[in-house]
Amino acid sequence: MFRHYDCREDSERATGLEDAAAAVRRGELVVLPTDTVYGVGADAFDPEAVGRVLRAKGRGRSMPSPVLIGSADALDGLVPDVPQRARELIEAFWPGGLTLVARYLPSLTWDLGETNGTVALRMPAHPVALDLLNRTGPLAVSSANLTGQPSPQTCEDAEKMLGDTVAVYLDAGPTPADVPSSIVDITGASPRLLRAGAISAERLREIVPDLTESI
Repeated sequence: MFRHYDCREDSERATGLEDAAAAVRRGELVVLPTDTVYGVGADAFDPEAVGRVLRAKGRGRSMPSPVLIGSADALDGLVPDVPQRARELIEAFWPGGLTLVARYLPSLTWDLGETNGTVALRMPAHPVALDLLNRTGPLAVSSANLTGQPSPQTCEDAEKMLGDTVAVYLDAGPTPADVPSSIVDITGASPRLLRAGAISAERLREIVPDLTESI
């Protein structure tokens, strides 16, 4: 039976974060709020737990899970030689609705799916998510819905879809927006917009004028 915590109450938030962090360490799944939609996550360095995220959603390895981190500093432990343009984007838009696709360190012992050596990284602008990430380290997090169903903006909608496949639900009320993050690929010579979302191409070009688009 899953546990549900109302993180709008200080005491429940503290208890819920402790329980969620412990669940992550055991390889279980948690649902957490972000600044876009609710996500379902697991320890990014536990391949079995990441596999549970994909199975809970009814999703295959061909759609690997993004990774959420609790601080911009965590990026240097995951990505070699972060380009200056990427650092400028991070300074402007993290925490927030920007996902960066980067090549990860070959020494990392994770299996996020069929990634071809890349990882999609984001620092969400939600206090509950950041509190949890700073307790657990990087989490493999995907939207907390069954594949093909709408991404949930409430914890209740996530519970209806995922039920007991998740150990802990952290409820912080409706999320601020259902607009997905913008995705920028930083693996090439110039940043490339893969998906328009919370941050427009125009705003991104204010920081990186050489941004190209593949959409």
